[in-house]
Amino acid sequence: MIDNGDKTSRLTSKLADLDRPGASSSNKQTSASPLTALTLAQLRFAQLIEGFRSTAVLVPFDDQESLWTATFGGVRWICAFTDEERLARFAHAQGDASREWTYQVILGEQLLDSMVPLLPGPAGVALDVGSDNGMVFPPVRGIVPDAVAVDTEEARNERE
Repeated sequence: MIDNGDKTSRLTSKLADLDRPGASSSNKQTSASPLTALTLAQLRFAQLIEGFRSTAVLVPFDDQESLWTATFGGVRWICAFTDEERLARFAHAQGDASREWTYQVILGEQLLDSMVPLLPGPAGVALDVGSDNGMVFPPVRGIVPDAVAVDTEEARNERE
């Protein structure tokens, strides 16, 4: 493992060591407390978020020239896609594949840190909506800025 001072790199390296085929059990965890399933899941989720943050995604515009959003469960979701094929499947599912779709290429980091806070109310990002591999990045701490996260003490006090 190379320690270049970047916390994300250390997490990625640690996970890579854990998942390497044929890795001996002594390489998997050397500290006194073994990784629990929850800890491992948290590390993998952190890796997933960091991967999304550094990935350029396609965000279509609606007919008002705004980023395409959908509201579900009281949360406004910015719809983003990993490639044109998945965006095309979404367009077909919407029954709107015949028109030309305009989209912007945006880094996941910009969506979560800059665009989500601009939307009214709770907001997150829905990636590859309608696909088998779709996922959501909800408005919680560690994903969006704390100021717009719904799981902060301040947000709980506002709801009471």
